[in-house]
Amino acid sequence: MNPFAIQLTKGFKESDLEQEDINSFQTLKNLNAIEEIDGLWRLKSLYRVGKLYINKQGKGFVEASSKKQKDLLIEPNDLKDANFGDTVVVKRVIARRGRASAKVVLIVKVAHIFNIVYTNINEQGIFETLNIKTNIPTNAIMEGMDLKAFKIGTVMRVDSLTDRVLEVFGHLGDPKVDERISLELFNRADKFEEDCLNQAKEVENEVKVEEHKNRVDLRDLDFCTIDPVTAKDFDDAIYFDLENYTLYVAIADVSFYIDYFSPIDQEAKRRGFTTYLPHKSFPMLPRELSENICSLKPSVDRLAFVAKIELDKSSLEPIKEEFFEAIIHSKRRFNYNEVDKIIENQGLNVLKEHEKRILKYLLPLQKITKRLREKRLESGFDFRSEEIKLTIDSEHNLVKTQIETGTPSHSLIEECMLLANRASAKRFEYGIFRVHLPPQLTKLEELLNDLATIGLFVKEYEDAPSLIKAIQKEAKNLGLASEVDEMIIKSLKQATYSAYNEGHFGLGFSHYSHFTSPIRRYSDLILHRLIKAQLKDNKEQMDYLLRNIEPLSARVSELERESTKAEWDFRDRKLARWAETKIGKEFNARVIEVGESAKAILEAEIDGVTINLRGDNLMLFDKIRVKISEVNIALAKVYGEFISKIES
Repeated sequence: MNPFAIQLTKGFKESDLEQEDINSFQTLKNLNAIEEIDGLWRLKSLYRVGKLYINKQGKGFVEASSKKQKDLLIEPNDLKDANFGDTVVVKRVIARRGRASAKVVLIVKVAHIFNIVYTNINEQGIFETLNIKTNIPTNAIMEGMDLKAFKIGTVMRVDSLTDRVLEVFGHLGDPKVDERISLELFNRADKFEEDCLNQAKEVENEVKVEEHKNRVDLRDLDFCTIDPVTAKDFDDAIYFDLENYTLYVAIADVSFYIDYFSPIDQEAKRRGFTTYLPHKSFPMLPRELSENICSLKPSVDRLAFVAKIELDKSSLEPIKEEFFEAIIHSKRRFNYNEVDKIIENQGLNVLKEHEKRILKYLLPLQKITKRLREKRLESGFDFRSEEIKLTIDSEHNLVKTQIETGTPSHSLIEECMLLANRASAKRFEYGIFRVHLPPQLTKLEELLNDLATIGLFVKEYEDAPSLIKAIQKEAKNLGLASEVDEMIIKSLKQATYSAYNEGHFGLGFSHYSHFTSPIRRYSDLILHRLIKAQLKDNKEQMDYLLRNIEPLSARVSELERESTKAEWDFRDRKLARWAETKIGKEFNARVIEVGESAKAILEAEIDGVTINLRGDNLMLFDKIRVKISEVNIALAKVYGEFISKIES
């Protein structure tokens, strides 16, 4: 649900409002639709807020939000210009009989503020502008300009209410337009406003130790960071006290530098996440912070928020967990490849003294985290997901792809971060949690029916976890582990953020949150503020955060989906452009979906190209020969013709 909608339902103080919701609040006050009780504003009983759905007959309805309520029907004349997907406030219409009805009194949030369209000539030779998301014709007008004068394939942003062209992005023939399309489709921002940049420039560019006397001084400890080769911002650093089996996870202290309601805070809340495209990142924070003072660079003093976790030497269970503000001085910045080589050679080629000191704990820690992972997988799951990394040249053309899989260095850092994330979640009964709900058993049984067509059968299972493990075991025996894991992942529910702890099914944890990446995730910044308010017994901050934790959780969940979709959309556009250069050519492929909308993954020098096949009698995971017949660059879709099956 929309964050303001949650506030209207749960109650809020006027000071809690985001700037974008103030006008709606005033309108509802004028309509006498809200009331203040015990210092909190909320909707009166005759009103409801929710997402608007509209059927083919033009009638709308707002779903019930509890078992006591009924869905409210809204006649076409009572929609007040609201469209499908808009968040609306409705007022119940009291009727003697018939279905519970209502009328729209306020549009809280428009679902589609603008559309991205492109010019096209259809099969009948008629000029049209098509919505790039749906490929459905839509209206577009430009004052003093006939759109037919533009080259066919011109991409524009159009106001969804007035149909006016707001901006011309470029042309579909230019690969550089892909970045703009993907960002705009999913509301991802590039440049920061001037007030954010000015605030960022005012932040100190070095840590002065004498100004932070209340912090724990950990500069003597041999912290290190381990990140990808291309990383520019370093969220986390680790140190392990081998004698006491105590792990220190130091996290960039972003909350120290970003005040509540400041321009940077408001912009970070709007972005929610850093979006990563192959050639460029679009950060949540200005780079002056994310890549400088907040980043845990080597050989400089940095402020950190530290999780200190003491482990039992035999069971590896945490026996003491504490959080505190500190100053650290990272001794070395490693990348994953370097650490993998060190693990493989057991540090034989390391010559520098400070690196030798780090390896004295890092190599034993790698063995400890390996045990932690094995223990975690007794109740959690190991899904073999392969990430495809794209390389883009200066002209934004796709040059190559490579499949990235987890390595010992990745696992080392992951297990350390999981320990800190679990420890942070245990501090609250009501806060911000990373939750992954268990799947419905019926959903997995549907998957099992699909897998039966390839000879994968499971006869004995008790619940969803045991069924998944049994499916994975059989898939491994058939040599289809990664393919089946992809299908299992699709059948699971998405992980989200929630104010209520409901556990993390995939990881097998009863408590879990996100604490370790405040540079690139607003959720982690919220959690840092919660823990600090708790440690300092700051009742005012704690009350504010907990009063608004549900809308904040809803906000970051929605923003995470948008950021991920932008990354996927950009990837698909680059893969489609490569496929366009191969129209008419034949490839081997592997079927990943069957039925009327069958899909297959090409086996080519470029990984990850999905080809849409039309109505052929195919079986799941069939090896086939296909020909690329058509590519729609606007929709980033590749179409092909089935030629033959490849006998195994």
